Amino acid sequence: MIQQALLQIMQPHFDATFSDSSFGFRPGRSAHQALERAREHIRAGQRWVVDMDLEKFFDRVNHDVLMSRLARRIEDKRILLLIRRYLQAGMLEDGVVSPRTEGTPQGGPLSPLLSNVLLDELDKELEQRGHRFVRYAADCNIYVRSRTAGERVLTSVETFLQKRLRLKVNREKSAVDRPWKRKFLGYTFTSNYDPKLRIAQESIGRMKEKLREVFRRGRGQSLGRVLEIMQPKLRGWMAYFGKVEAPEPLRTLDSWIHRKLRCLVWRHWKNPATRYAELLKRGVAPNWAYSASCSRHGPWWNAGSRTLCEAIPNDFLAQHGLDSLFELHRQRRHKT
Repeated sequence: MIQQALLQIMQPHFDATFSDSSFGFRPGRSAHQALERAREHIRAGQRWVVDMDLEKFFDRVNHDVLMSRLARRIEDKRILLLIRRYLQAGMLEDGVVSPRTEGTPQGGPLSPLLSNVLLDELDKELEQRGHRFVRYAADCNIYVRSRTAGERVLTSVETFLQKRLRLKVNREKSAVDRPWKRKFLGYTFTSNYDPKLRIAQESIGRMKEKLREVFRRGRGQSLGRVLEIMQPKLRGWMAYFGKVEAPEPLRTLDSWIHRKLRCLVWRHWKNPATRYAELLKRGVAPNWAYSASCSRHGPWWNAGSRTLCEAIPNDFLAQHGLDSLFELHRQRRHKT
């Protein structure tokens, strides 16, 4: 509660001076706006990106460096002391409190603002050098015209961060590359001169992992209950990725979800007799129903078979409450 009270007083005081290229954890700014700004830079001919990853940023913030930046703007020593105490508050793990010598409290209301206060110095340095960049929290992309320029920028910015802010760039995760070969805030871009937003493959992979967990837990639950659990995840995911302009991967993800659900239903029909009866009930020809019910193939193979697709069509899943991601996207684009 006290951190939130500090945030409400400090946010307007600091936010007005932050860079126009900073979008993370700021009122009236969003990840979608950051993506649009990145696209503007690519359209302007900056077709190489310095994709910087700060190593364990929230765990590595130097308290003295951060407090010195706060002290430049905050005169009340009591507030500074209170913030220092929050930074140094110990971490409770297995019943033992460990002292904190660096980093900001994860999940605290004040941490996002403190990260922007520290990294605003990086923003000002990049602006002074005349670079085009977009920063969202600890994710910073600098857009340049050539690989050579990018390598030079990465080296110089890495030196600046180490000397001035005592932060370390993770070289394994950082790179100078084409924007369409890197991901930014879960998205990437097409390679044409009027770049379009695409969903990064890593984002689709993470969504599949979340859904796999739902399917694993759903083996003992009805189809309706599984769909009830899935729907908020699918809609929340599309609320963020609805800006995609190359939506074909959504069709592929839809097909994967349909097959996983058929796989789930196939598992529910636990023996050949039940499977045969269920397939007949759904209008499958007796010879096809018998062949499928006695199949030695596993659930995933059967879920992709013509027989099961006929017995459990996409319309059947939609009637039970499944939203098509591609259709959700189409509706969203139509409204806008």
